[in-house]
Amino acid sequence: MSGADAGTTDLDRTDADRTDADRTDVGVQDCVECVPPADAFALVGNETRLSILEALWNAEGGPVRFSELHAAVGLRDSAQFNYHLGKLTDQYVRKIDDGYALRTAGAKVVRAILAGSFTEHPQLDAFPVGDDCTRCGEGLVARYADGMLAIDCPDCGRKHGEYSFPPGGLHDRTRAEILSAFDQRVRHLHCLAKDGVCPECSGRMHTSISPEGECCLGVGLRADHVCEQCRHELCSAIGLSLLDQSAVVAFHRDHGIDLGTTPYWRLDWCVSDDATAVRSTDPWEIEVTIELDGETLLATLDGDLTLVDAERTDA
Repeated sequence: MSGADAGTTDLDRTDADRTDADRTDVGVQDCVECVPPADAFALVGNETRLSILEALWNAEGGPVRFSELHAAVGLRDSAQFNYHLGKLTDQYVRKIDDGYALRTAGAKVVRAILAGSFTEHPQLDAFPVGDDCTRCGEGLVARYADGMLAIDCPDCGRKHGEYSFPPGGLHDRTRAEILSAFDQRVRHLHCLAKDGVCPECSGRMHTSISPEGECCLGVGLRADHVCEQCRHELCSAIGLSLLDQSAVVAFHRDHGIDLGTTPYWRLDWCVSDDATAVRSTDPWEIEVTIELDGETLLATLDGDLTLVDAERTDA
């Protein structure tokens, strides 16, 4: 084994390094018991079957016996109950020695119901965020419609992000709590996307740098994340990828700022390209300049948004 190959595992290789045989080994295998999508969705298109899934979801302490599950659903006709349970078994429900339990697919159906993504269509009138625009200093407002939450400035028009936020996230939360949850969700979405994992389907996410056009943040230079499997898309200012970088976190901590609890829309380098400069496009070399209390952090990233250097200097 050569020195370059020593200690290298398949997980260390890039997609370009893998042969066709490698791709077969790490890819999706032939499915011998797959259910066509139309049939899979048809299986849960029944109130009794959804009640069965919800009863299993609410059960505590493991498998549920047939008699207990029947009682929880409340369907008097035992034959009908058995019929509907049988339709769910294998695809959404597992039958084991001690009774029945949800499969992962069944749990996802219940979570989708609780999230309200398919059943609820709430809309919130614009309300104040409580923070000021990073461009003009006027108050930001948030609005919610069609499963999307957006933050922008009504005075100068600067956008501070518009991303998906399931209706379930609005339940039992004050407006301040909704904004806090939204901030954490945006961080999570982009952290996964930057690392090449689609937050919707876990497929392979491809990141590219786009120097032209505008995204939901109204920036020109931006990062585009696109899933090769489900085509889910996310865009962001380049700086947003730095929120979880230890050098950037430490720089802010040294200046009394907890980056983990500071909403991203308060940070100009997260919502604009004003502090971003392109040093090279082949390969990509991008610098993000962050200034705090007379000290500067110069963060250098490559085309995959990997932090390759972080230099601190006094102004």
